[in-house]
Amino acid sequence: MKRLLKYFIPGSASWLFLAFILVLSGCKESDKTEEAVAKIPIELKISRFDREFAEASPMDIPQLKKLYPYLFPSQFPDSVWIAKLSDTLQVELSEEVDKTFGDFEKETEALESLFQHIKYYFPEFETPKVVTLTSDVRYEDRIILTDTLLLIGLDNYLGKDHYFYEGIQRYIAAGLDKKFLVSDVASAFSKKVISYPRNRTFLSRMVYYGKELYLKDKLLPTNTDAQKIGYSEEQMDWTTANEEQIWKYFVEQEVLYSTDSKLDRKFLDPAPFSKFGLELDNQSPGRLGRYIGWQIVRAFMEKNDVSLNQLFDMQADDILKQSNYKPRK
Repeated sequence: MKRLLKYFIPGSASWLFLAFILVLSGCKESDKTEEAVAKIPIELKISRFDREFAEASPMDIPQLKKLYPYLFPSQFPDSVWIAKLSDTLQVELSEEVDKTFGDFEKETEALESLFQHIKYYFPEFETPKVVTLTSDVRYEDRIILTDTLLLIGLDNYLGKDHYFYEGIQRYIAAGLDKKFLVSDVASAFSKKVISYPRNRTFLSRMVYYGKELYLKDKLLPTNTDAQKIGYSEEQMDWTTANEEQIWKYFVEQEVLYSTDSKLDRKFLDPAPFSKFGLELDNQSPGRLGRYIGWQIVRAFMEKNDVSLNQLFDMQADDILKQSNYKPRK
C-alpha cells in the first residue's frame, strides 16, 4: 500500500480514495483466491522413513526394502543396511532430526497448503507421495521431486549453526534451515513448469529466476520474501534498500543483453556475495540478479492480465518492455 500511495498527489482526497479502493479490491481478490484454495481436497501421504529406519531391527530390513525399493540400491547387500542401523553417525543424525522436527506437524500443514495452491493454479497436478529421510547431509540433493514422489532430506534443515554443518561454507549453511524447506519444494516444482531459457542473455536468466520467485508469490502467500529467495531478513533489507543502485549498475554496465557466463557466477549462482567489483560487495548477498528479475516480473504482472502459463512462455525482453519496471528508491 505504501508503494502505491507514493505515486499520488499529497492532499488530493480523490486520488487517495482511489488508491484505497484499488488496494481494497486487491485484498478482496486475494481473499477469494485463498478461500477457493482452502476448499481444494488433496490426499497428502507422508511416510517418515527416517523414523522407520531409526526404529528398525535387522529383521525389518526386507520389509523396508519392499516398501521403499528406491531407497535401497540393489548393488548393496542387506549387510550394508544392517550395519547402518547401528552406525553412530546415522543414529546421531536421526536424533538431531527428531529434535528439530518432532512430529513434523507444522511442515505437514505447510506442505498441504503448498500442494493445494499448486492444484489451484495447475489442476492437472497430482500430489506426490512424500517420504522424509536422512541423507548424510547431501545438501545438493536435499529435495528430489518426481511425478509421483517427493523425497525430503531432513538432515539438511537443522539450522545454519548446527555442528553437522561446520565444514560447509557459511553461505550454503545459511540455507540449511527448516524455514526454507517448503520454499525449496516450491523451487523443485517450478522446474517442472518453467523452462530454462535457450536465450543466453543475462536478462533471460534473470527473468527465468524472477518467474520462479513470482510463482512462489502465488504458491506461498504467507511466506516472507526472504524465505522465498533464501535470504536472511538482514540480507533482504539490504537488497530492497539498494534495489535502485543494483539496477543502475546493470544498466550502466550494459550487462542485460550480455552473454558472458561470468555474470551468472557474479549475480545469479549461490555465492557468499554478489560481485560488482566495488567496496560494497562484502555487504551484499549473492544472487542479486534473481531478485531484480523477480521485481521485473512482479511489475509486469501488476500491469498485465495474463495467466501463469502465459507468463512462463513469454520472452524476457518482452516482459521487461511491458513491465515498465522502475526500482524502488
